[in-house]
Amino acid sequence: AGLTAALAAHEAGATVLIAERETRLSGSTALSSGLIPAAGTRAQQAQQIDDSEDIFCADILHKNRDSADPIFVQQIVQQISKTIDWLSESYNIPFRVLDNFLYPGHSNHRMHAVPETTGIGLLNRLEAAVAAKGIFVVTDALITDLIVDKNDMALGALCQRPNKDVEHIAASSVILACNGYGGNPDLIAKHIPEMKDALYFGHPGNQGEAIIWGAALGAELAHLSGYQGHGSVAHPHGILVTWALMMEGGIQINKNGLRFSNEHQGYSEQAVSVIGQPDQVAFNIFDQRLLDLGRGFDDFVKAEENGAVLRAESCEALAEMLAIDRVVLEHTLRECQDYASQDILDSFGRRFKPEQILKPPYYAVKVTGALFHTQGGLKVNARAQIQKPNGAAFENIFACGGAACGVSGPDVSGYLSGNGLLTALSLGEIAGRFAGGRV
Repeated sequence: AGLTAALAAHEAGATVLIAERETRLSGSTALSSGLIPAAGTRAQQAQQIDDSEDIFCADILHKNRDSADPIFVQQIVQQISKTIDWLSESYNIPFRVLDNFLYPGHSNHRMHAVPETTGIGLLNRLEAAVAAKGIFVVTDALITDLIVDKNDMALGALCQRPNKDVEHIAASSVILACNGYGGNPDLIAKHIPEMKDALYFGHPGNQGEAIIWGAALGAELAHLSGYQGHGSVAHPHGILVTWALMMEGGIQINKNGLRFSNEHQGYSEQAVSVIGQPDQVAFNIFDQRLLDLGRGFDDFVKAEENGAVLRAESCEALAEMLAIDRVVLEHTLRECQDYASQDILDSFGRRFKPEQILKPPYYAVKVTGALFHTQGGLKVNARAQIQKPNGAAFENIFACGGAACGVSGPDVSGYLSGNGLLTALSLGEIAGRFAGGRV
């Protein structure tokens, strides 16, 4: 979000300073898969994918059960296609659409990725674009507070350096791109108690400063109970295992050899389901076809290289390897076959396809559920300005990415795949252009 905002503000004529708390640019984007959903982009058109902004909006609102502001959702959806095309054309960031499977809740192929198909790949390309424009980046710069006058105008910020020296940074506008509060145990326990003991798979710097500062200023906060979880983090390796395996035929079982949910419902809410299993773990079960699919993702390759992917030549061998009752496991796999052959929904509401039934040899990855990042935050207007409960805007304080309230609503189940980077980039460009335009 911050890098996108910096590029937009620079184009608008502003002198931009990026203050990064770490020794190098990082954040939740670097830990993600780097996938950005968008409808109507040139990349989609080049791949002859028929999609529309209206369909995309409907998918988002269906997933969050109409709990997000539809006008805000529409603005974000309309903006993201422009942002993707702008980054591609102006900064030579190549995007392709993943078209070999659908992510949960999406009606069309619209996940845009850089060639690496990783968040770090996206971050590196944005960082290179910022460097090419000569935008100032100061690392090891921990912003500890905003400087705001009695008229709610931001004058700058206080910055603490590693040696504890405090510097004052003057600014005509401030963009809060410091993500959410996933790394703050106290805030998680308060707003998302069901995940207070879960693995946190986000950036430790996500301490919630934006909402803390905003609350102190009297800004409006919304949907603080919303978040993105993930039900497929290799354990104990701590590596994300792509949910494409589940969408294309894979299943999750617990230590008793039983399935426990509809794996097609969504990987975010699956985090809660996995954490609810014995020892808070599950096993992803898949076959050679899905192994080949997984190898198209760098994170999966990393998991395989680290020994997280196990192979068994038969159901019996798989049961022995996972210390699961063979009869129960055989029954579970046979049930999936029966659902597919009879073309009926299972008890969780999932439909199995005959062509996707798992075949030996089998593969397994032990996984746990995790909290990735929060989705609630500062409520912003159409210019990405933070606002008060009465709707009045703070003229020169903007928010984007995890600092701003997103489009997922107040519940984990409202998260549609890619919602995080959707608002990070779209609000990043909006904030940058309006903040830069004030110069």
